[in-house]
Amino acid sequence: MTSAAAAIFLGARPQGETGAMARVLTAEAGLIAAYVAGGRGRMMRAVMVPGNRVTAELSYRPGSQLPFARIELEQSRAALITEPLPAAAIQWACALTAATLPERQPYPALHSALEGLLEAIALAPSARGWVTGLIGYETLLLSELGYGGEAPAAGADWAQQMAMLGILERRLAHYLLAGDRRDVMGARLRLTERLARMA
Repeated sequence: MTSAAAAIFLGARPQGETGAMARVLTAEAGLIAAYVAGGRGRMMRAVMVPGNRVTAELSYRPGSQLPFARIELEQSRAALITEPLPAAAIQWACALTAATLPERQPYPALHSALEGLLEAIALAPSARGWVTGLIGYETLLLSELGYGGEAPAAGADWAQQMAMLGILERRLAHYLLAGDRRDVMGARLRLTERLARMA
């Protein structure tokens, strides 16, 4: 059985000699982990970048829980990895999503919000243009996973936005990233340190 879906590429880890275990987020099926043959090869390097919009063609083999995937690039955000602040924001948003969502449960609002956040990071001239989107995404993620949360206040100034990020950081660490997921918070800390330098 084979299916194809538009997806946001969240990340990958090595699997075997040349393969990779990829995580993608689709609107219809949610978070999917799949094996990509040759995923660590030179040709796939620019495709398998967190934040890229891709098409994932998934093949399910009888008796196997893990699908195989062929990943094709739709929209690249790879150029942003050379810019420290956008790169940190994209790495954090993708790592948070990959670490916290259960597999194969659709969260269309989160998919849409993450896509919007990534577009804002790509297009805004500075972090002041997308930090509200980051606050909104983290708040929505907590809410979708059952931990409540209010929408960010409109018109908040930079100091208020940084304060909101601090509150969210504590909630994410406590509710979603405790225990063996704690290392994901390192990406959040790097991001907030860089944002704090803008004050």
